[in-house]
Amino acid sequence: MAVRHRVIEADPAAVWDVLADGHRYAEWVVGTGVSRPKHGHWPRRDASIAYEIHLGPFRLGNETVVRHCREGSLLELEIMAGFLGTARFSIELREWGEHCLVIVDEHPLQGAGGALHNAGVEALIQVRHRSMLARLARSCEDGADRRREPSGRRVPAEGTGHA
Repeated sequence: MAVRHRVIEADPAAVWDVLADGHRYAEWVVGTGVSRPKHGHWPRRDASIAYEIHLGPFRLGNETVVRHCREGSLLELEIMAGFLGTARFSIELREWGEHCLVIVDEHPLQGAGGALHNAGVEALIQVRHRSMLARLARSCEDGADRRREPSGRRVPAEGTGHA
């Protein structure tokens, strides 16, 4: 099971805003092309988005389905990758001071991914997660940077009195 974490310098609500926008899925998930809603209302349970995975010259049509959602803190997805099989992907958000601790957990469920799962595959997933979390951080922190004064100091969120 590949588990990785990162502290993102944005509050959990800002991170959730990125995760809850199915059109932005390809912005933070490594290897995906443009994403679009397929069924339901993302990220509600059983909603799905469709997108392509680019593997060199090959393009594979994939779908991700929401299996569990606790708005603002937990999103559990089933990634359906055709002949490669399916995987469970969980992303949890926790307040961490002024920031957000993001914990991702992924493991194969069925198909070739499950049959070929080993330590080497785990290492590749860890590398992908590191890149994915960096992309998610950029997406979230860019939004937080827009809430800074020209001096670079963060503008306090309404009602908090904190910078």
